[in-house]
Amino acid sequence: MVRYTKEHKQETRQRIVATAGRRLKRDGIDGSGVATLMKDAGLTNGAFYAHFESKDDLVAAAIADQLHAQHANLVAHAEPGPAGLEQIVRWYLSPQQRDDTADGCPNAALLDEIGRTADATRQAYTDGVLVVIDGLAARMAPEDPPSARVKALSLLGMMAGTLQLSRALTDRQLSDDLLEQGLRNALTLIGAEARP
Repeated sequence: MVRYTKEHKQETRQRIVATAGRRLKRDGIDGSGVATLMKDAGLTNGAFYAHFESKDDLVAAAIADQLHAQHANLVAHAEPGPAGLEQIVRWYLSPQQRDDTADGCPNAALLDEIGRTADATRQAYTDGVLVVIDGLAARMAPEDPPSARVKALSLLGMMAGTLQLSRALTDRQLSDDLLEQGLRNALTLIGAEARP
């Protein structure tokens, strides 16, 4: 029997989590079975239980990882203050973001299913979204981020709902118009000028 190092096991687990995150956003939690998630990672079903206790355990880890990545790749790299907040809003409510579910926002892709998951998954989501929210709030009110936390949560809710609805529409022009109006609404909420 081959023995793997702790580092190898951790790298394998991370590969499973990352590939599962993409699949979950593309096909949903209910539409992604363990066999498919493991195949995406290039592993067999038998390897699953060496890394996770259950599918719920993997889903919680994948959602936390996706929110961490969203924060690290977008929120943490945006400019500080209002300019960075506007960058985030413009990126989020773009046609590119709408069209890229696998690499796009986990909120817009999974929010409806997360509400029906186990407490551990919902807690992983809550913990991850609070990091994103705090990054938004720090740009809304640099002098007192906690005072802007609910406003930042409202902004994220507005953006995620707009993105979800724009993805659901088959009329491309209506979807584009919705994104445009959502962008204007979000910029108004944060006090930025609504320019193209």
